[in-house]
Amino acid sequence: MTRTAHCSCGALRVEVSADPDAVGVCHCGECQRRTGSVFSVGAFYKKEHVRAEGPSNVYVRDGQEGRKVRMHFCPTCGTTVFWEADVRPGGIGVAVGAFHDANFPPPTLSVWEESKHGWVAFAHDLRHFQGMPT
Repeated sequence: MTRTAHCSCGALRVEVSADPDAVGVCHCGECQRRTGSVFSVGAFYKKEHVRAEGPSNVYVRDGQEGRKVRMHFCPTCGTTVFWEADVRPGGIGVAVGAFHDANFPPPTLSVWEESKHGWVAFAHDLRHFQGMPT
């Protein structure tokens, strides 16, 4: 299956040629700041299944234990479309909202729940982690 995600203005696009290896919700403070919401939802793919096109700027931030996360965002509209994280070498995360697909597979795990807002709840079963699973 092929899906396309893109930024708000459409300049930065990502095409994926497989189903995601995982779909996860992250409640960490950095994801809350990045999205402007109380959590982020990312779909994770092997790099060979992802093709990006269009201009992007990269913001590198520190992750856990000194690892880096490289966020690729559109220089025109500022939308973060995808990222690469040292914790997942060989993988790419894509913002699920950038697919704009109401039929996208639901999250299978929820991480950094130590930072989760108490009123956030999911209507389906998923694995829960207080931090990042090992």
